[in-house]
Amino acid sequence: MEYLQTTDFWIGLVKIVWINIILSGDNAVVIAMAARSLPPAQQQKAVLFGSGAAVVLRIALTVIAAKLLALPYLQILGGALLLWIGVQLLGEEDEDNGEEKQYGSMFAAVRTILLADLVMSLDNVIAVAAAAQGSMVLLVLGLAISIPLVIFGSTLMIKLMERFPIIIILGAALIGWVGGETAVGDVVLHDTLAAAPWLHYAGAAAGAVFVVAFGKWLQKRGAANVQ
Repeated sequence: MEYLQTTDFWIGLVKIVWINIILSGDNAVVIAMAARSLPPAQQQKAVLFGSGAAVVLRIALTVIAAKLLALPYLQILGGALLLWIGVQLLGEEDEDNGEEKQYGSMFAAVRTILLADLVMSLDNVIAVAAAAQGSMVLLVLGLAISIPLVIFGSTLMIKLMERFPIIIILGAALIGWVGGETAVGDVVLHDTLAAAPWLHYAGAAAGAVFVVAFGKWLQKRGAANVQ
């Protein structure tokens, strides 16, 4: 326990918590969008389960993230998965039309949260691992402290989405942006991006447009089928 008395330990802990605050914004959006499809009584449980499981997943990923990112085509597949998740979350948006709202299942919501966090965390955990400097205690403590921050952010996002529906579209666009950004960041495209850095933003923007456009189309098709 001597490490608790060192300045480096506390500086490292602050770094990890701060990194998680910065990098967890997109994760909070995914959690909120997945949980909003549940009955109000189950939303908080989904946020708690999803956030807790996501942090445990990050701890496990930290050990292997650098090696995984070196595998060709992995980020392209991960980016495609995020695009699919974003489309599904936006496509499930309830049009209401005076009918009783259909709620999703908690298992499906938590599964979506974990799948999205798995992809989003691959590059994020490298920054956290660097701040931990090999200390597993520091890593676990920093991530554990970040749990309430993610939970608070997700809960706030759910309330904002209920009050301002436009945020749902913006959230879906953010997921698409991260998906496109993840895909073009694959190791096989490294030389291409080095020659044309603007492709990084073009790929991210294309992902955002794709999710919003395709998700809205699914909404309209679902509304037409109901009628």
